[in-house]
Amino acid sequence: MKRLSIFLVLLFMFFACSSQQGQERDPSILTLERIFSSQEFASERFGPARWLKDKSAYTTLEDSRSKKGARDIVLYDAETGTREILVSAKKLIPKGESRPLSISNYDWSSDAKKLLIFTNTKRVWRQNTRGDYWVIDLNDGNLHKLGGDVEPSSLMFAKFSPDGSKVAYVIRNNIYVEDLRSHQIKQLTKDGSETIINGTFDWVYEEEFSLRDGFRWSPDSKWIAYWQLDAEGVKTFYLINNTDQLYPELIPVQYPKAGETNSSSRIGVVSAKGGETCWIELQGDPRNHYIARMDWAANSEEIIFQRLNRLQNTNWVKLGDIRTGEARTILTERDKAWLEVENDMRWLDDGKQFVWISERDGWRHIYLVSRDGKKVKNLTPGEYDIVSLQSIDEKRGWIYFISSPDNPTQRYLVRVGLDGSGKTERVSPLDQTGSHSYRISENSGWAFHTFSSSGEPPVTELVRLPEHDVTRTLVDNSKLREKVKTIKKSPVEFFRVDIGGGVELDGWCLKPPDFDPTKRYPVLFYVYGEPWGSTVVNRWGGNSYLWYLMLCQQGYLVMSVDNRGTRVPRGRAWRKCIYRQIGILASADQAAALQAIVKRWPWVDSNRIGIWGWSGGGSMSLNAIFRYPDLYHTAMAVAFVSNQQYYDTIYQERYMGLPEKNKKGYRNGSPITYAHQLKGNLLLVHGTGDDNVHYQNFEALVNELIEHNKHFTMMAYPNRSHGIYEGENTTRHLYELLTRYLKENLPSGGI
Repeated sequence: MKRLSIFLVLLFMFFACSSQQGQERDPSILTLERIFSSQEFASERFGPARWLKDKSAYTTLEDSRSKKGARDIVLYDAETGTREILVSAKKLIPKGESRPLSISNYDWSSDAKKLLIFTNTKRVWRQNTRGDYWVIDLNDGNLHKLGGDVEPSSLMFAKFSPDGSKVAYVIRNNIYVEDLRSHQIKQLTKDGSETIINGTFDWVYEEEFSLRDGFRWSPDSKWIAYWQLDAEGVKTFYLINNTDQLYPELIPVQYPKAGETNSSSRIGVVSAKGGETCWIELQGDPRNHYIARMDWAANSEEIIFQRLNRLQNTNWVKLGDIRTGEARTILTERDKAWLEVENDMRWLDDGKQFVWISERDGWRHIYLVSRDGKKVKNLTPGEYDIVSLQSIDEKRGWIYFISSPDNPTQRYLVRVGLDGSGKTERVSPLDQTGSHSYRISENSGWAFHTFSSSGEPPVTELVRLPEHDVTRTLVDNSKLREKVKTIKKSPVEFFRVDIGGGVELDGWCLKPPDFDPTKRYPVLFYVYGEPWGSTVVNRWGGNSYLWYLMLCQQGYLVMSVDNRGTRVPRGRAWRKCIYRQIGILASADQAAALQAIVKRWPWVDSNRIGIWGWSGGGSMSLNAIFRYPDLYHTAMAVAFVSNQQYYDTIYQERYMGLPEKNKKGYRNGSPITYAHQLKGNLLLVHGTGDDNVHYQNFEALVNELIEHNKHFTMMAYPNRSHGIYEGENTTRHLYELLTRYLKENLPSGGI
């Protein structure tokens, strides 16, 4: 009897285990392990690919068939598809080594006879911008490491001179030029230090202006124009590493918080042979102006640059003479709120005209401007926004750009004539509803085209323009697409919600796969809400989308709404109405959207409303639950700003003005001001090594909540940065935490 009992118990355990394993293997059910700890839903990669100058051909990286774990550089003819291994992995083995170089990035000389390889990289703030550079000459196969005897991973931003004879790079805040024949190295600047920064940037310029590479070769290869920043006087914020050694390590970051002292900036031009720098003459306090963009002005005699005042509501476009240092303003942009830095300026007609993008008529449009700035012509008139300029086919008279005049949640390729007729043509296929992105060849005849939508993984094709004929599929993501098809899910539903006053907000909703409209479900809102981005775009969402599907399978509704002020193509007034009231109008819009949604859809349970977000979205989540405690019941805030004065000058002052001139706005827009109103469940998450949004924000809010005897949950990730991804298993752990907290504090399922 005893043996029989043991047998029955073992049999029951076997079937129970088998049943559990069967559930775990069910491809229709998502788990955190499948999403975050496996490669099951990884997208295929393509590239990095490079179009060759003046040719209908491109190169890309592909896994080597002859050297396991390495990659070859392969040449493709766009027309015929002919494939040729241009640089095999075997050719990239340095003398005395057994393994080929690991290619992080690469670039070609203008004649495509020399190849520059970036390898052994190290992270500087957000990106790996420091490493080793090697040059291989395709004529003789010679492989040469740049920089001489400098310590490994010391070079930054190496690039060929236009004639291919030299390479310039930055080492420890100084600029060097190396001759590729003699390998002689010339140091062009010698004053680089911790505070004098030549050819690269400080933390805030890199973060907010996306400036990392701080020098430019002249077209004739004789000169180098470069930024110099002087960070003397910029206060230091210390990050603390408590875990990597016995005693804490202090990590200094020169970080100007809102209202504090900035680095000064100026532009110099120096001969590639060495000598004195000619500094461009500028009026006004260099610490209260920004030089946000700079390049050569379609010749080797002048540079063109954009200089903004500290409030970033005036942009002077200037030409600077490299021999006299004199600068003159050719175009001035002004706005009552703020201006975006222009990234898409292109020269035409041998430098007689340039393309410029402006919101001067209330919409983001492409303009054709004469070199002296006296003639300005709108090429894209109408009540719609240009998202980004893609390519100019000057020979055939077309400009290609991304836009979506009828639906701001989508992105399409459009073209317009350079003749000023204003007539546009959609290039992206009409039957592909979603988001299209392109990398167009120099002659505008070919493009790498990637298309995706909210539930459809991306497909990358080689297309011929303007017909958009598909020549070849480069990445079909077939395995991923099949995986996604097997998931038990409901489609993403896009909607608009009326919040009154003639304002409608775009949003999306994901429902449980077994959704019953007669029941009421809890909602988790995903929010960002700041001017830097948006959340309601019809494109593939990767692991975040899969996590939302998993939550839906467990009985949640997941929604997201773009409030006014987010970066969407709905006109200047839409984007800039939040000026000087960041966190105030946006959270009011989110609350109004929630109330309208509850009224519109009876299957939304108004007693189970959650919200979560990261960075600006974390701040918005806090503002929501603090400012509207009767609407939101659970909030999860990750890497948030709790006090707007704790964030940096360039970002916060752009949207809020100077703290001393907008004390009320800074106070009322900061979540910490309303922390005493907390009623619901709150989870706070932050990385202690966050150089972007400092852990200070977390600690200050914790103190405020304690003072008011508010109960909350907190999680600190040691030494993790703003992305909270460093260290083994970190991402999985974070999403386990979020999922568990949500399930414990916002009960799932329809009732």
